Amino acid sequence: MRVFESLDELRPLLGQEIAVSDWVTVTQQRIDQFAEATGDRQWIHVDPVRAASGPFGTTIAHGYLTLSMLPLFADSAIEFRNLRMSVNYGLNRVRFTAPVPAGSELRGRFRLVAVEDVAGGGVQVTTEVTVERKGSERPVCIAESIARRYA
Repeated sequence: MRVFESLDELRPLLGQEIAVSDWVTVTQQRIDQFAEATGDRQWIHVDPVRAASGPFGTTIAHGYLTLSMLPLFADSAIEFRNLRMSVNYGLNRVRFTAPVPAGSELRGRFRLVAVEDVAGGGVQVTTEVTVERKGSERPVCIAESIARRYA
């Protein structure tokens, strides 16, 4: 867990990896719950029998499920103290670069891309998050996440 006491600590770290999350298992139950919440019940995600004879030999997680796990990864990797508010501002680039078979273990690696002042005394922080799958050399997702943080 990387702890920042102040937002001022970020600027000297531009371009550097600032944190790595814990591993999280993507269970079939998590995939099914995501399918139910979003209405995306495509067989490749929720039908283990049919998926066994599909292109991956098993069910795979939704790309957007992997993306939705970014806050979970951040929660185990980074703590910002002395903030009055932090809001998700959006994403720049997102790529789903490899499938996530059910049962995979994932983690996020956080690299600081930009720190910019914004109105209201805030700082806009852009972080590249590379989501890795244990046992695979290729990442499963790469996204630039933008948050606004206010001290």
